Amino acid sequence: MRGRKPKPPGLSTRQPDRPKDGPLVRLPACPPHLQGEARKEWSRVGKKLLAYGLVTEIDRSALAIYCQAWARWVEAEQQLGKYGTVIKSPTGYPMQSPYLAIANKAMEQMAKILVEFGMSPSSRSRVAAVRQPTGTPLRIVSVPRAM
Repeated sequence: MRGRKPKPPGLSTRQPDRPKDGPLVRLPACPPHLQGEARKEWSRVGKKLLAYGLVTEIDRSALAIYCQAWARWVEAEQQLGKYGTVIKSPTGYPMQSPYLAIANKAMEQMAKILVEFGMSPSSRSRVAAVRQPTGTPLRIVSVPRAM
């Protein structure tokens, strides 16, 4: 039987047995293998996730996968715009453009990761980011912990 997907530790209320890695104050470095559109998307989406406290250091790989899928989708869509969804085979018969399959696969990958980061309308309603404590350092230390 299927139940609700568990919330990642950084998105739910902290509990004593949870890992200590909380939201970051700055975006992790973009992996060097990301280029062009993927790098732009890293910066664009990363800043937004960071602002909402939805990215930690451990999320770097998932964010990189999303950004690479985004870049592939953009490139495939550009090629579809240029050549169309149907092309002629070497024998002259119409066939589906390979760029359509690439675009569809990239969209599937992006959709899966969007949910994990709370970047779709339905998943956003289930995500609650951890808020950073505010106040002076002494005030932060003196706040009792919820158990």
